[in-house]
Amino acid sequence: MSRYTDDLALSVTEDMMEEDLVTGDVAIEDEEQGMFEHFRFEVDKGQAPLRIDKYMACHMEDTSRHRVQCAIKEGYVQVGDKTVKANYIVRPGDVIRFVMPYRRRGVEILPQNIPLDIVYEDDDVLVVNKKAGMVVHPGHGHFEGTLVNALSYHLGISQGPDGADERMGILVHRIDKDTSGLLVVALTPEAHHRLQRLFEQRLVTKTYMALLEHPMPVGRRGTISLPLAPDLLHRPCQRVDEAHGKAALTHYRVVDNIGGHALVELVPHTGRTHQLRVHCAHHLGLGNPIVGDRLYGTPAVRLMLHAARLAFDSYAFEDDLQGFLMKNGDKFALLG
Repeated sequence: MSRYTDDLALSVTEDMMEEDLVTGDVAIEDEEQGMFEHFRFEVDKGQAPLRIDKYMACHMEDTSRHRVQCAIKEGYVQVGDKTVKANYIVRPGDVIRFVMPYRRRGVEILPQNIPLDIVYEDDDVLVVNKKAGMVVHPGHGHFEGTLVNALSYHLGISQGPDGADERMGILVHRIDKDTSGLLVVALTPEAHHRLQRLFEQRLVTKTYMALLEHPMPVGRRGTISLPLAPDLLHRPCQRVDEAHGKAALTHYRVVDNIGGHALVELVPHTGRTHQLRVHCAHHLGLGNPIVGDRLYGTPAVRLMLHAARLAFDSYAFEDDLQGFLMKNGDKFALLG
C-alpha cells in the first residue's frame, strides 16, 4: 500500500451516516448559465417549513444570515434550477444549490512545524492526541495552526489553492476545537476507505471522559436518547427536538467524583454536533453540564471533554486517564 504522496486534499468529515447535509464537493458547471455549483443541500424529509435564508445560515458554518441574503439577492441561490427569494419556504426533498460565476477554489494547506502528540503510527494509520483549543481543519477564520497543517508537515504533503477536492482526505472523523483526545488518520487510500466503512457501519468505538459541574452517585449508568436539531435562535447551539431532530444516543457511566465534580464516561452511539454536551446539560439528560462549556454551561479555563479511547478492527488505543488528569490538574484547580 502506498501512502498519500500527491498534493494533499485533506478534509474533515463527520461519520457518513451522521451528516446533516450534502455538499457539492467539486464545483459543477451549469453550461447554460455559465455558473458553477459551490454547495448543494438536500432538505431532510422531516424538515419543518422554514425560510430559505434561515435554513442556509443555519447549515453553512461561519456564514451569517445577512451574507446569505446578499447571495440570494444576487441570484446565486437556486432550488432545483430556479432562483428564489429570501422568503422562499424550504420543503422536504428540496435541492438547494449555491452557484457562482466562477469555479470553487480549494483551501490551501500550508505545512507547519507544530508539535504533535502521536500515540501510534504504522504504514496504514496514525493516531494523534489532539490538544484542546486546536482547530482540526483549515477553514473560514482558521487557515493556519490547525491539526491538518501539523499533519501536512509531519507527512511531507501539501495542497495548493486549486486542490481538486479538499474534502477527500486522510481524516475520517473529527472532534470539536474545544475537545481534546484521540483522532485516527488514514495514511493510505485503502486505509481511508476501510475506516470510512467502519464508521458507516458503527464499528468504531469512541469513549469520552468528561468532568461535569456537579457530583453524581458513583456507579450510576444509563442511556440518553434525545433527538437533536440546530437551534436557529442561538447559533451554533443544538437543541433537543423530539418532533424534527435527528436520533442521538449516548451511553454513560459515573466513574468518580473529583473535587465536587462528577467524572463520567460517555460512549456515543451516534455522532451529532454537540451531542455529548447537550446530553449532559439538558434536564432530560444528565442535567449536569460539562465543566467549561461556554454554550451549555458555565465558561471555565477549558472544556473538560476528552476523547480517551478509540477502537476499530484489531486496533485499540487509550489515553491514560490518570495522565489526562495530571495534564489538566492546573485547570481543575482553577474551577473553584
